[in-house]
Amino acid sequence: MTHTSTRAWLAVGAVTASVLLLASCSSDGGDGDATGPASSPAAGASSHGTADVRERKLTAEAQDVLAAASGGTRVEAGAERVTDGIHIEPLLREGKTYKLSLVCVGSGSARVTMTPASVGPSAEVPCDRSIVQQRITAPKQVRIDADGAKGSVGVIAWQIDTA
Repeated sequence: MTHTSTRAWLAVGAVTASVLLLASCSSDGGDGDATGPASSPAAGASSHGTADVRERKLTAEAQDVLAAASGGTRVEAGAERVTDGIHIEPLLREGKTYKLSLVCVGSGSARVTMTPASVGPSAEVPCDRSIVQQRITAPKQVRIDADGAKGSVGVIAWQIDTA
């Protein structure tokens, strides 16, 4: 084999390896759903895939409950597993009043706290589709945390609207 044909085979091998690596990557299917890990069509056959499907259903259900109760202009929103909790520092305008809405779908509960404490009191969020709402007047910076109680499972969704 000559040096030219050896280089050609090496180039073909490098291209083939690149194509295989790219093909092995998974995507979220292009639906823009960033609520869970990406999955491939074969994932539905595994127990992990079943858990992902259930999580997506719970997320959609929680977001639908919040959307039905929305009354202002949405500023920020999201959803997380109860076990992961919510830990956000939303960009709010100082002195402006907002409405924070939370809903948990699953079992158990979560506790929401705000820092500084003057923003609003801590509250329990039961994972029974009940909406917990609080008016908050934004200080210079606010942090909102919602942590699931021990043994709680499901999805907690939140939304901040203008008041």
